[in-house]
Amino acid sequence: MIRSLLLARSAIGLTALAAVVVAAPPSSAVPLADTCWATHYGPIPPGSYTASGEIFDNNADTAATSLSRDPQLPFNTLVKVTNNANGASLVVRINDRGTFAQTPQEPKCLDLTDGAFQRLGGVIDPDQGHIEVTQEVLP
Repeated sequence: MIRSLLLARSAIGLTALAAVVVAAPPSSAVPLADTCWATHYGPIPPGSYTASGEIFDNNADTAATSLSRDPQLPFNTLVKVTNNANGASLVVRINDRGTFAQTPQEPKCLDLTDGAFQRLGGVIDPDQGHIEVTQEVLP
């Protein structure tokens, strides 16, 4: 009898703890919106894979998040990206990790596919290198 009462109390306690952990925001939450530079992949060989294991499509609305970013954006995170120069925006899905460095002088946050970069108004030929964007992580 005592043993089953202890097990029941333990189960109730664990359930309550799990509810608190699930409801609590992450301690290293990603900012909802920030301004940074978006670059583009450039030429990638056909059949290449992204870090998430998908076959790379240089025309898709996808992007890599910088490995120097802390915290990393998880795969399949949706991010609204707005070009600060012209107001063009689109939603990209994170499916890759970039090896590009981010510094205060060069705040690179996303490496967009060439297609997404052009849809935002970026120029690839001649290459302007980057565009200043506001990225907003969507729920």
